Amino acid sequence: TASAGPISFIALAAPQIARRLTRASSVPLFSAATTGALLLLAADLTAQHSFDGVQLPVGAVTVSIGGLYLIWLLIREARR
Repeated sequence: TASAGPISFIALAAPQIARRLTRASSVPLFSAATTGALLLLAADLTAQHSFDGVQLPVGAVTVSIGGLYLIWLLIREARR
């Protein structure tokens, strides 16, 4: 985590997202790996092309995406 920074947050979020997308009781490995790869790709593309002339660190985008997902998940679980 120290060398990768907030990018490692994808390793925590991807299996949970994959489990909800596949509606499985356990976490399917291939789905979790594919979801993680797509999340990192989306974060990297967003970091490179979100602002003209300014490239954001991909870690800042993954923290933003992960934070929004975590807030949504907490609100959803609190309503249950």
